[in-house]
Amino acid sequence: MDLVLSISGLAFLAPLLIIIAICIKCESRGPVFFCQDREGLHGRIFRIFKFRSMWVTYEDRSGIAQTVAGDGRITRMGRFIRRTSIDELPQLINVVLGHMSLVGPRPHVPGMLAAGIRYDQLVPTYSLRHQVRPGITGWAQACGLRGPTKDRARAIARIQHDLEYVQNFSLLLDFKILVMTLRHEFLSGRAD
Repeated sequence: MDLVLSISGLAFLAPLLIIIAICIKCESRGPVFFCQDREGLHGRIFRIFKFRSMWVTYEDRSGIAQTVAGDGRITRMGRFIRRTSIDELPQLINVVLGHMSLVGPRPHVPGMLAAGIRYDQLVPTYSLRHQVRPGITGWAQACGLRGPTKDRARAIARIQHDLEYVQNFSLLLDFKILVMTLRHEFLSGRAD
């Protein structure tokens, strides 16, 4: 299902992806894609693809400096593609390559911080989320737990939702998450 839907999505979205790539190149110098190491299935590291939304000189490939509201590092085009989650669409390539699924816990950078400490120290069962492939979207995101991880309770709730997904995985749940994501993030333009 992942392979068929991601290849179909890339083919269907090709005109949009080309237009976005051209707009990114016209606004600022540098690559169209932002690539970063993330933790995947069984904790293996892979390179994630996203459309670049920041000025090249301000990118943080480590993932330590998360974006915040009104972040000056983000380009005008970057604001648009982040607000509409279009910046996430190149991750369909990661799905085709087998690094990711359409649905699963969102992949974090190695050693990701939440509430000022490492996630694996904040939530002792954190590594259980690596029992499935990470996803472009997940249960936590579909339930509104997206964005900065400064708040301890919100960061813990995000991982609890990821673990609920791992424990209750089903194709029906995946379909529900895809529909919720499409409605809340892409169609409403309320993505963080």
